[in-house]
Amino acid sequence: MTRLLLVEDEPGLVLTLGDRLRSEGYDVAHAADGDTGFERAVAEPFDLLLLDVGLPKRDGFAVVRDLRQRGVRTPVLMLTARGQVADRVVGLRLGADDYLVKPFDAQELLARVEALLRRAGRASPASGRHRFGDVTVDVGRAEVWRGETAVALSAKEFGLLCHLLEHRGHVVTRDDALTEVWGYDATPTTRTVDVHVAGLRQKLEPDPGRPRHIVTVHGRGYKLVS
Repeated sequence: MTRLLLVEDEPGLVLTLGDRLRSEGYDVAHAADGDTGFERAVAEPFDLLLLDVGLPKRDGFAVVRDLRQRGVRTPVLMLTARGQVADRVVGLRLGADDYLVKPFDAQELLARVEALLRRAGRASPASGRHRFGDVTVDVGRAEVWRGETAVALSAKEFGLLCHLLEHRGHVVTRDDALTEVWGYDATPTTRTVDVHVAGLRQKLEPDPGRPRHIVTVHGRGYKLVS
């Protein structure tokens, strides 16, 4: 059974969401504060985290940041009353995979949960080990190294990196990345791919400001080169 961890401190929402998710066949665990949610996410195997931002003890931004720093790549759907673009960007930059603003429709929540689980379970054609520069990517084990140092990537960053590896030497457009990695059609104003490419460059490039491997093809998209 698919295991979800709901990290939420509002009792009414915990009851409503828990009942609805269980009725859909999910095994739902609960944590009422950020510290407990972080500890459970590190210690136990979950398929998806539903993470509120406004949590006691440790807010959701800190939880997702700390999880990614620990190397936990479980997909994270952030639930929050904060609807400002800046807050959504912060969540994505820290490693969240999707963002849903309260109040939300239960059907939309279920659709996003299903999409994240589907993408997390997608088998990557770029299997095995791959190298570029001083970076080693083990797709099967979902591990990334720079030299001897392990690099923590979010689930979306890792998915985007695998997609670039699959098309190494060829241009990957933003629309293609959104469809294949995120699973939805692109909109002309989205900068989702750009944000995640910037994150990959910060973690994998010797000089992120002058990338040697994840390069921009102006007017078209991005390309991974050795």
